[in-house]
Amino acid sequence: MSTPIPHLVIVGNGMVGHRLTEQLRQHAGPDVLRLTVISEERRLAYDRVHLSSHFDDPRPNLSLATDAGYREAGVTVVTGRADAVNLTAKTVQIAGWTLAYDALVFATGSFPFVPPVPGRDARGCFVYRTLDDLDAIREAAQDTQVGVVIGGGLLGLEAAGALRKLGLETHVVEFAPHLMPAQLDAEGGAALRRTIEAMGIGVHVNTTTQQVRTDDAGRVTGLDFGGGAGLDAGLVVFSAGIRPRDDLARAAGLTVGERGGVLIDDTCRTSDPHVYAVGECALHDGRVYGLVAPGYQMAKVAAVNVLRDLGLLDAAPAQFRGADLSTKLKLLGVEVGSFGDAKGVTPGARSVSLSDNVRGTYSKVVLSGDGRVLGGLLVGDTARYSDLLDLTLSGTPLSVPPETLIVPPLPGGAVSTSSDALLCSCENVRESALCAAIAEGARDVASLKKCTGAGTGCGGCVPSLHGLLHSELRRLGETVTNHLCEHYPYSRQELFDLIRVRGHTTWDEVLDAHGSGLGCEICKPAVGSILATLHNELVVAPQHAPVQDTNDAFLANIQKNGTYSVVPRIPGGEVTAEGLIAIGAVAQQFGLYCKITGGQRIDLLGAQRDDLPAIWEALIAAGFESGHAYGKSLRTVKSCVGSTWCRYGVQDSTSLAIRLELRYRGLRSPHKLKSGVSGCTRECAEARSKDFGIIATEKGWNVYVGGNGGVTPKHALLLASDLTEDEVITLLDRYLMFYVRTADRLQRTSAWLENLEGGLEYLRAVIIDDRLGLCAELDAEMQRHIGTYQDEWAAAVADPAIRARFRTFINTDARDDGVQWVDERGQIRPADHPHFYPLPMLGGD
Repeated sequence: MSTPIPHLVIVGNGMVGHRLTEQLRQHAGPDVLRLTVISEERRLAYDRVHLSSHFDDPRPNLSLATDAGYREAGVTVVTGRADAVNLTAKTVQIAGWTLAYDALVFATGSFPFVPPVPGRDARGCFVYRTLDDLDAIREAAQDTQVGVVIGGGLLGLEAAGALRKLGLETHVVEFAPHLMPAQLDAEGGAALRRTIEAMGIGVHVNTTTQQVRTDDAGRVTGLDFGGGAGLDAGLVVFSAGIRPRDDLARAAGLTVGERGGVLIDDTCRTSDPHVYAVGECALHDGRVYGLVAPGYQMAKVAAVNVLRDLGLLDAAPAQFRGADLSTKLKLLGVEVGSFGDAKGVTPGARSVSLSDNVRGTYSKVVLSGDGRVLGGLLVGDTARYSDLLDLTLSGTPLSVPPETLIVPPLPGGAVSTSSDALLCSCENVRESALCAAIAEGARDVASLKKCTGAGTGCGGCVPSLHGLLHSELRRLGETVTNHLCEHYPYSRQELFDLIRVRGHTTWDEVLDAHGSGLGCEICKPAVGSILATLHNELVVAPQHAPVQDTNDAFLANIQKNGTYSVVPRIPGGEVTAEGLIAIGAVAQQFGLYCKITGGQRIDLLGAQRDDLPAIWEALIAAGFESGHAYGKSLRTVKSCVGSTWCRYGVQDSTSLAIRLELRYRGLRSPHKLKSGVSGCTRECAEARSKDFGIIATEKGWNVYVGGNGGVTPKHALLLASDLTEDEVITLLDRYLMFYVRTADRLQRTSAWLENLEGGLEYLRAVIIDDRLGLCAELDAEMQRHIGTYQDEWAAAVADPAIRARFRTFINTDARDDGVQWVDERGQIRPADHPHFYPLPMLGGD
């Protein structure tokens, strides 16, 4: 008679619960271990670290697990909340089912703490914990203009950033005297507050909310702080901390802490020998860990010990000895790092700090009496975070004056203070382990992730993995190529120069002269982009159309349902009432969904490919042109209202934004380009998060370069100060043309500037001091672009041959019946919607 396969049940499917399934399956397949996961949420495990990116456009896929992936791994998923656990019978009750287990793991996580404030259950009050919470907040944000976050900690500032993304006037209310009280000291909190307030976000510290005000219908109308103070608001997000979800374990009779948390020992075992707990629900040595990295360590330990107990693994017991709570984050675009004894509570500790109100940064290191680094804080600039954390963890006595640790690094990157730097703090992977993996055969980042675990947590170290991989391969004497693809033995920069010098004008000429084979989805769009940059010819012209990607091929972004988006250019966000009416009329005529974008223009979604020429014909007739939302080119130049309207504005930001957008429109580049112009240092256009940004001063304009949002956000760096408008334009002309010449394929300006040898100082030398003698060439190339600009859609609709490319069928005008229509928040295209509505008269005859 065969031995029954042991059954392990995991209650919870968050990031830590999912990591536990991965760890278990590394050692035990479905043939030796039955694995059942209970997922309370309707979605399987997803990335909560980057939860706020759910408000980005486009929304990233945060999923960590799929039904198909779990089936392939032999993992059974039960959806719903477990009702009870019987430790004696070793069973779990869920929705009338009884699951018998041989071992059980609690990975139930935590729940948001909502203070007992009167009115906290009103309509318009939310917590910030799950994707469902975020969807509810997004929905409610459409009906109000002001949102408030109660709680100024990590998650509270994340929530504030989300409300700001939704276009709300945003306030943060914190009970403590300064922001992020668990991580920062008073001076660090003050530095963070100054930066956040400069973004236009209200910060109210040392403030207690006494009640949430509501109207007669039970809807939120504001907050009362007492003493007559308060805020008017239509949306409130509670982010006042978390509490361990230990109710199920407590009811089962497991030992829990006085203030919550399932008590575990160093093996992650609870008071029942067959039950374990990991993550935010677990209490170890008097502490509950609210970060993902300690949870991952617990998952690794629990996996080994569970399998040992079940007789499936012959290994020594694994131990969890606590975890480092150091964190490096980007909150509202502000870099914040906290490591070790950041507040200097160790007896005899001393500190060295540097507060730079010009750069908006604060740095502090805490030292022991014998000169070791005990911890520290970084606000606004975390370039030295990894090195300082490494010094803290290693306990190495300093061999340099401590103040040199916090002086800002020279442009081009910081110099490492460690010969074995900690590259991945989530998985505690050092440079030596990665170098060993490379020596043993890892030749790409995916291999490094698999064999070391680096880069599988928050993902912030992945760019460092690329750099280390290349440098280590060079050290080993191996050839490191940055060839565009197998068809071109050149980098993008080398190929750009070859095409520029040889004067090639078509794909066939370039392939014949420098390539081989037929080309691929990598090199064709790259060459097409280079040709467009150099010659500014219509990308859908017969000689260029075959090498474009899907978006450029039809001059529109294809959406996930097979329809396309239409985005007319609205320079600087300035539009007339007649223009808005015209856009609305086109949207009504073609049944399109309307969305205001983050770049101050209007996205019309749901267009069929057949309709694109007619849609653009109507928009062009109303005075609009292509916004190039589909291309690797300039997208938008965002602006505030500037000195014309705003009482804080010192310069006319709108006029400059319009001038810049019209100057650089249509410029094809290695990646998309975004810009912003702010009329004062309050920075309402978010210029420092852009590829190039301009901020007004009373003396002129400051120019910032190399900023980006997205997966790895970067603050732009100050290139030059107090310039005239004409000086700004000359500098930006050269910056952009130097970037399109020298960047790699799909490389954002932030990564390009970081990898530029010499960094910002080298860039200044090239485009300001003209050290390479290129400035005249760069100026001429930009003038050639401006002189040859044409609106792509105006050219496309005027050419019958190009218009014919948009027909679904070449032998009939019938439409595509397979397109899926999406009805969203009341903007509906009914089944009987006629193909055309007559456009209303917009004036004139």
